[in-house]
Amino acid sequence: MRLSVVVATYNHPEWLEKVLWGFRAQTFRDFELLVADDGSDASTRDLIERVTPQLGFPVRHIWHPKEGFRKCTILNAAIAASEGEYLFFTDGDCIPRPDLLAVHASLAAPGRFLSGGYLKLPMETSQAITREDVLAGRATDYGWLRAHGTPPSSQARRLSWGPGLARLLDLLTPTRPTFNGHNASAWRHDLVQVNGFDERLEWGGLDREIGERLEHAGVRGRQIRHRALVVHLDHGRGYKRPDAIARNRAIRDEVAAKRITRTPVGLDRHLGHTGSAT
Repeated sequence: MRLSVVVATYNHPEWLEKVLWGFRAQTFRDFELLVADDGSDASTRDLIERVTPQLGFPVRHIWHPKEGFRKCTILNAAIAASEGEYLFFTDGDCIPRPDLLAVHASLAAPGRFLSGGYLKLPMETSQAITREDVLAGRATDYGWLRAHGTPPSSQARRLSWGPGLARLLDLLTPTRPTFNGHNASAWRHDLVQVNGFDERLEWGGLDREIGERLEHAGVRGRQIRHRALVVHLDHGRGYKRPDAIARNRAIRDEVAAKRITRTPVGLDRHLGHTGSAT
């Protein structure tokens, strides 16, 4: 099964580089990677051109001009450009554990999407991680992270658990699976069925909303938050706007009340056009 990895980013090439090295370190190798770039400046393009020859997998830079927060729009453009039958989604500030894609690929099943987990790192740890730490697996190692400023927590300890315990805890967890921008996967045909991401949405629940429509369409989420992990690098969130969050909430409430499956403003706008790609 060929995977398409979609990495959303905006103007943070230092963090994105660490993420790209994280995919270089994956044990599962049959994938392409699409950087879904919501209008970054030339520094992101320059980074991608510099590191791609060293990665060992195809990389495409899907970009559009900056016109406000349009993450959903660029994600839909990346889906339209993708060639894999199964898609994994993450953000350009999330370093994957080396087994991440292998876990998602092994658990992919018809009528399902997968909901992975994350550990949020403090700035001290985020800045300490080097290319060599990522490639050697230290960036997602519990002991190394603890030694470099990450406080102890139940979330952090998940990185040290073996697959048997992680599987058991995924079965026992009361947490409902949600479609998360940092770590989720789904079949391409299921994403087409619900018309992809709702391009009316800005920051605040946009990823969960597509998961809710997938559920209404009969595609059930599966919780793998203990088995499939990324570490989330620290950064500010200047794009949070109360008015946009309120609009998102109203759209999600309508989706829930009417059990809507397809957004009226989504992927079908891109299926004949994939935007700017490098």
